[in-house]
Amino acid sequence: MIKIHKEGRIIVAITIVVLLAVISSSTLLFPPVVNYVTSIGSGVILILVLRFFRVPRRHRFKDEKTLVAPSDGKVVVIEKVNQQEYIEGPCIQVSIFMSIHDVHINFFPSDGHVDYVKTHPGKYLVARYPKSSELNERFSTGISTQHGKYLVRQVAGYVARRIKCYADEGSKAIQGNEMGFIKFGSRLDLFLPLDTQIKVKLNQRVTGGVTPVALFK
Repeated sequence: MIKIHKEGRIIVAITIVVLLAVISSSTLLFPPVVNYVTSIGSGVILILVLRFFRVPRRHRFKDEKTLVAPSDGKVVVIEKVNQQEYIEGPCIQVSIFMSIHDVHINFFPSDGHVDYVKTHPGKYLVARYPKSSELNERFSTGISTQHGKYLVRQVAGYVARRIKCYADEGSKAIQGNEMGFIKFGSRLDLFLPLDTQIKVKLNQRVTGGVTPVALFK
């Protein structure tokens, strides 16, 4: 049985009611062939909505020196940048793009302490656009560990306009636990210490809470 995330339960319920109404109306007003097409189309839409808000069963990766992927998706950026927010200096950026087909739960990459949480209002550019990390609406979460500190940034996109961040300043980050949720496709940026060993490659598919992304020195 598919488990639905709390962020999607109302949307799934509304979708089911609307689709049932559409099918019922079609049955009363149109011939059988139209009803058949309407039923198939409604079923496809429901499956897509259920897949988007599903909560997968996963065996979490646990290691205090390893940072796991904060989300499902494809690695679209690995580069050295100068980050003035929380990191305050040169670091390595690793960005993961989530398509509408990916699970959109965001996970804590490691155990640690949440030192910093900030919301940044902004635009809604396509999340693949390089400047979206700086110009789009975003949530920044700074986490410190005994091996170093890093920043996780949840970035809104052209379609994704609702970001949920569950992290609170002063709270504890637990590797693999839920950090937030982004509705309808976007990206996650990791800003890591320069001496971090990167374990992924560009265009690699990663699984949130499972795939090792980097290793602290």
